[in-house]
Amino acid sequence: MIIRVATRKSPLAVWQAEHVAAILRNMPGVSTVELLLLSTRGDEILDKSLQLIGGKGLFIKELEVAMADGRADIAVHSMKDVPAIMPDGFCVAAVLERANPFDALVSKNAHSLAELPDGALIGSSSLRRQSQLLALRPDLRIEPVRGNVNTRLQKLDDGDFDAILLACAGLERLGLSVRISAQLDPDDMLPAAAQGVIGIECRTERADLRDLLQQVEHGPTKLTTLAERAVTEHLQATCHSPLASYATVDGETLTLRSLAARPDGSSVIREEITGTSDDAQTLGITLAERMLELGAADILGVEAE
Repeated sequence: MIIRVATRKSPLAVWQAEHVAAILRNMPGVSTVELLLLSTRGDEILDKSLQLIGGKGLFIKELEVAMADGRADIAVHSMKDVPAIMPDGFCVAAVLERANPFDALVSKNAHSLAELPDGALIGSSSLRRQSQLLALRPDLRIEPVRGNVNTRLQKLDDGDFDAILLACAGLERLGLSVRISAQLDPDDMLPAAAQGVIGIECRTERADLRDLLQQVEHGPTKLTTLAERAVTEHLQATCHSPLASYATVDGETLTLRSLAARPDGSSVIREEITGTSDDAQTLGITLAERMLELGAADILGVEAE
């Protein structure tokens, strides 16, 4: 079997695609794995906020087009960028074992959020990060920063910001762990749903690929991803909503924490649920219902059913 892998051109996206390709090349029946590097609208439009131009789904649309027209067989994504509801004809066939799910503070001088000076300028395009930062430190100034990981780091090094926030997993995958000034505790900065998870997408009709990819799926990560994404879907939120979800599995027990906040950090809803890991998706829906009862729809700006 020849497998063609669609991926974005950023260094992190290519790393993730190569990681998946290396796994697939060692599987029986796979003769060749090739990468198809594509440019997406999300990569090309860097002067506007993602919220204004269509959200993180812009990073994957071109990859799905490549699968639909036969140029690619699978696509590799950061699962935190994948919309909770998949388009018709496509599915997430497998997720790999989750890497570091937490957020990183990157700064030349501060080694914790508390060490940031009053009024420090922070680079972040994530409303989830912004809302939690401002809930902790209302004095901070936050401005958007777009581009790939190296571009953002260069802007910090050039003095455009006092600090930036990035995912630990991305920095670690690129060999940039030394740039992590502090790994943020989830009590201060709850991660995005499925942050640190690599997902493999294919067309639903490709039963051959789905069977193959099931062999590389990581069971516990599948469960935490299901739970976290269920919260996003049930709250009708998007990848760029000020919403956070983080689940852990211990044996047959799954614990899920979620947070919804106003972008300015003035109002924050936190909820937690524990149950049987086999009920991961149901636990996510139940937790989302609790958050709706507490006013999450109003905070997130969505219509409650």
